[in-house]
Amino acid sequence: MQKQRDMWLFVLSCVLLAACGQEPQPQRDAGPSDFQKQLQTQLITAQPGDVITIPAGVHQINRGLSLNVSGVTIRGEGMDKSILSFKGQVQGAEGLLVSASDFTIEDLAIEDTAGDGLKVNEGRNIVIRRVRTEWTNGPDEKNGAYGIYPVQTENVLLEECVAIAASDAGIYVGQSRNVVVRNNRAERNVAGIEIENTFHADVYGNVANENTGGILVFNMPDLPQPGHSTRVFQNTVVGNNTDNFGAEGTPVASVPAGSGIVINSNDKVEIFDNDIADNDTANIIISSYFATGFQGSREMAPNYDPYPETIYVYGNRFSGGGSSPDGLDLKALKIAMFGLTGNLPDVLWDGYVNADKVGSDGVLLPEYAICIDNGDAQVLNADLENGSDNIVVGAAQHRCRHEKLPAITLAAPLG
Repeated sequence: MQKQRDMWLFVLSCVLLAACGQEPQPQRDAGPSDFQKQLQTQLITAQPGDVITIPAGVHQINRGLSLNVSGVTIRGEGMDKSILSFKGQVQGAEGLLVSASDFTIEDLAIEDTAGDGLKVNEGRNIVIRRVRTEWTNGPDEKNGAYGIYPVQTENVLLEECVAIAASDAGIYVGQSRNVVVRNNRAERNVAGIEIENTFHADVYGNVANENTGGILVFNMPDLPQPGHSTRVFQNTVVGNNTDNFGAEGTPVASVPAGSGIVINSNDKVEIFDNDIADNDTANIIISSYFATGFQGSREMAPNYDPYPETIYVYGNRFSGGGSSPDGLDLKALKIAMFGLTGNLPDVLWDGYVNADKVGSDGVLLPEYAICIDNGDAQVLNADLENGSDNIVVGAAQHRCRHEKLPAITLAAPLG
């Protein structure tokens, strides 16, 4: 009888402790479970109009998931409640691969995938909302390349998401058109947010901090679709000074730590009304393909333009930045021109220009000019094309304006 009483007292004490303890946390499954099989079945048998729900909890998934049916919604109970953990992934190049249109995914997290977190390929009318992708071990070259990765898509809304510790880009939109990326947070990635070979994109209301580079607008040479017409505005881009942990040979591996906003080989880019601060190489970098360090490793498409042109920077709020640039060349340049305690200017331009687009004065024709109309912000023209023989610091030569780009309007319906 004494043993029975002791046992019941022990059970009662456990119940009381549980009742008085902290709020229950999501429980981690012991391993691949019935939930994984159920989810795989739902994705395989999905029909247009289906809503696949991800319940609260941390669900262990060891194989890549895929969806190939249009008109489906995947919905969790919150990016910190419904968690798909791929920590033990043994198969698949992504966590979730979607090849479909009219697709919505929202309110869940994808963690620790072997490759990319969420990839959406060749779809139209895509909504990615309140999705968190994260590698929980922090920055590491072995992490997957991309967190959230719509590519070859059209009419895309990506909002209120979080991307952490991707070894390439936390949020990456590639070879797409008509895109809105708004109110997201990207931190401790190599590139926080990257718009690549995409045209007609609005990037606004985002926070990019503690990445190697905060927001990138790139145009790569070996892709069939060139990028242009991107607006980057009302973002907070602060303290992107994480050492570059991108895989050697990848384009982002050439991004200097301490880069705020980087434009590379892209045209018709507007940067305005942003808070940009404390990015140790430069708050804004404007560069050509020739300054990246990986030219020659990629074949250029016939219509590729390697020069950044028709760039318009205005109305931003700059502070700090340029105090400790990444790389010996830039460090030496800073010390030589501004002293040990000085800073590189807010805008750093490599100086490469297309000889066919300059006037008799050697300056870019007005329609292609790099225009900086931003108070007392200065520009450093590094003149790399001529071996830095004629480095120029100032703003007068960039005092110009371009016609402003129109806002992006997404086609209805979107989820």
